[in-house]
Amino acid sequence: MRARRDIRIIVLLVTGLILAAGFILDGRTTTAAYLVAWVTWGAVPIGALGLWMTSYLVRRIWTEALFGQFVAATATLPVIALASLPILLFMNQLYPAMAAPSALPPFKAYYLAPWFFVLRGAVYFGLWIGLAEWQRRAWRDAAAMVRAASAGLVFYALTASLAGIDWMESLEPDFHSSVYGLLFLSFTLLGGFAFLLGTSLLAGRRIGRSAGYSGLLLSLILLWGYLHAMQYIVIWSSNIPDEVSWYQARSDHGWQYLLAGLALAQFVLPFFALLSARVRSDPRALMMLCGLTLLMRCWEAAILILPAVHHIGPLTMALMLPASVLFVGSLLWLTFDRTLENDGRPFNLAWRRPAGSEAPSAR
Repeated sequence: MRARRDIRIIVLLVTGLILAAGFILDGRTTTAAYLVAWVTWGAVPIGALGLWMTSYLVRRIWTEALFGQFVAATATLPVIALASLPILLFMNQLYPAMAAPSALPPFKAYYLAPWFFVLRGAVYFGLWIGLAEWQRRAWRDAAAMVRAASAGLVFYALTASLAGIDWMESLEPDFHSSVYGLLFLSFTLLGGFAFLLGTSLLAGRRIGRSAGYSGLLLSLILLWGYLHAMQYIVIWSSNIPDEVSWYQARSDHGWQYLLAGLALAQFVLPFFALLSARVRSDPRALMMLCGLTLLMRCWEAAILILPAVHHIGPLTMALMLPASVLFVGSLLWLTFDRTLENDGRPFNLAWRRPAGSEAPSAR
C-alpha cells in the first residue's frame, strides 16, 4: 500500500512539472487538456454523491456495502475544487464569454461574467460538500437518512445540471440544449458508479452479488444513451443553425470516428455484454466494464470540450492530456485511499460514525 502511494506521489510531482511547463509554453492547449481531465475525474465524487443519496432512499445491500466508498469518494470534493484553480487562472483562454463579453446578449454576458462564474462554482462545491457531511451524520438513523437524501437530491440535481452547463456548454455560448444539464448528470452518475464499483471489486471487498450491480450499471448506461439520443432527435427535428453546428463541429476532422467509438464502447458493447447472465454474475467481467466506462468518461469529455476550443496544438495536446489525466487522477486516488484508511477522515478531521443504532435493512 505504501509503495503504491509513493508511486502516485512521484507521478503527481512529475506530471505537475510537465503541466507547469505546458501552461507557460501553450496555455490554451494545456488548459483545454486539463479541463478534460478535471471534468473526467470530477465526475467521480459528484456522481458518487448522487448515488449515495439514492442508496438511502432505495435501501438494498449497497447502502451498507458501499458506505465506506461513498464517504471516501465524496471526501475528494474539496481536492477536486482546489484542482480547478488552473482552469480559473486561464479561463479567458477557453471561454469566449470571458474574452469578449460584448459579443453576447446582455443576460449571457452577465451570467457568464468571470466573477459570477467563479462564485457559482464555489457555491456548487460548498453545497455538495455540505450535502456529503449531512449524509454522513444521517447514517444509521432511518428517518434522518430519508430527510437528508430527499432534500439533498433536489439540490444535487439542480446544481449538477447547472455545473455541466457552466463548465462545458458555455465553451460555445451560442449553443443551447435543454438536455445538456441532464447529460452531464448522467455523465457523473456513470463515472461515480464505475469508480466505486470498480475499486470495490479490485480490492476484493464483499459488496454482495454482482448481478444486482450489473443491473444498476446497465440502467445508468441506458439513461445516458437515451439522453444523448433525445438531444440529437430534438436538435435534428428543430434544425436550428446554432444547435446543428454543435454536431457539425463533432462530425469533421476525425471527431466522427471518436463519436462512433463512444457509441460502440459505451453503449453497444456494454449493453449486449450485460444481457448475458454469465457476464452479470462475473465480478471480473464487471470490473472490466467499469474500467471501460471510466475510460469512456475521458473520451466523452474530450468530444464535448475540445472541438469548441480553437487553435489547439496537436502535439502539445498529445502530451498534456495524459499528463493532466494522471495528475488529477493521482490527487483523487491519494485522497480516496487515505480516507478509506482513516475511517472517513482524509485530513484527520474529527468525524466518526454515529453509534448506537442499527444499520438500515437490506431488502
